[in-house]
Order: sequence, then structure tokens, then C-alpha cells
Amino acid sequence: MATAARPPFTLAGFRQGFVRAQALAPGVLLYGVVFGILATEARLSVLESVLTSVFIYSGSAQMAALQVWRDGAELLPLFAAIVLMNARYLLYGAALRPWLAGAPPLASYGTLFFLGDGNWALAMAEHDQGQDDAAFVLGSGIAMFAPWILGTLIGRLSGGLIGDPARYGLDFMLIAFSAALLIGMWKGKADLAPVLAAGLAAVMLAPFVSSGWIIVAGGLAAAAAGALTHRSPAPSEAMP
Repeated sequence: MATAARPPFTLAGFRQGFVRAQALAPGVLLYGVVFGILATEARLSVLESVLTSVFIYSGSAQMAALQVWRDGAELLPLFAAIVLMNARYLLYGAALRPWLAGAPPLASYGTLFFLGDGNWALAMAEHDQGQDDAAFVLGSGIAMFAPWILGTLIGRLSGGLIGDPARYGLDFMLIAFSAALLIGMWKGKADLAPVLAAGLAAVMLAPFVSSGWIIVAGGLAAAAAGALTHRSPAPSEAMP
């Protein structure tokens, strides 16, 4: 029985991924700047802000973590919020496994370290069009990781020059940015049940627990509602 050919992992593929992801880099940079400014309000140092972006590397998880940190710094809900917000990477990794499984372990796991939402979507689209060089994922990932770290540094240094962000109303940025994310991610009526479930959980728990646990409970409620309302295709629909 013949074994499947190992996907290539070349410098040319890396370069192609890096170039293709440049269209996404400005948005990532801006997002990083916003996080850096908000990190100032949460009283994270420059080093803490940058290390957060390096090792968590997830805008949504970092925004949730900032809210938890700002409202009490309880470690367990902080950890739970980050894990919950980043759970989608389990699916990302599973989708990339056929592509990266043949790469050397260092290349494969190193690529996953730099994986983000944007470059995952870009890489999967390129793969569907025939791209078989696994280094494309790494190149596109680094092309987005670098501006994220740079944006965080710029935002944190800028926030330090501003002083107390609350003086200029910038303490509202976290709420405004979260609302903007919700609008951008809205796909239609199918998203209504998870949003309502998260909101209901937050309202019910607000008098009893800290905001960290509210974020965790809202995320779990939204995930449960999404799973319950997800409609799997009928056999007749799934068959060609």
C-alpha cells in the first residue's frame, strides 16, 4: 500500500505565505495598538503587555483577559476565559493536520505557535485552490504575528504617554471594541440564540459573581446554545 507523499515545506512557500498575508497586516497592527492602549488602562507594564500578545496571541482572548484583570485579577476565571476563547484553535489544528502532519515536528509545532484566525482562513483558502506547501501557513502566520506584537508595543507606549486613559474617555474603548467585534462577527439569525444566551447568563450572574466568571459563563452559555441550535444536514442534503 503506497504512503501519501509528504507535503513540501520550503522557503518559497514561506515567502509566498508571507507576501499573501500582507493585505491583512495593517488591520492586525491597528488591533494590536488598541490592545496596547487598553493594557495601559489595566496597568500592565510594557513587558507584560508584549508578553501577553506573544504567548496568548488572540485578540478576543486578550480583550476578555483584560476585563477580568481590570475587575479583580482572579487567576482561575482569567485562565478559564483565555482557554474558552481560544478553544477554536482545537478545530483549526485539526483542519491543518493533514497538511502539517508530514512536516518535521519543529516546523509543524512552530507553525502552530504563530497560527491566528486570519492566516488560518487564508491558508485554508489557498489549500483549497491547490497550495500544498505547508510553509505557506508559517509564512502567513509570521506576517500577522509581527504587526500584532509591534502594534501592542506602539499602543502600550502611546498609552503611557497619554497617562490615565479614563481622563480622555478611553476607558470605554474595551466596551466599544467588543461591541464592534460583535457587529463584525454577526452572520444572521443563527447567531441570535448564542448572543441571547450569553446575555441572559451575564444578567443572571452579575449580582453574585465577579466579571471574570461572568465572561466564562457567558461563553459557555453561548457555546451550549450554538450547539443546541446547530442544524446538521440531513443525509439527503449531505449526499451529492
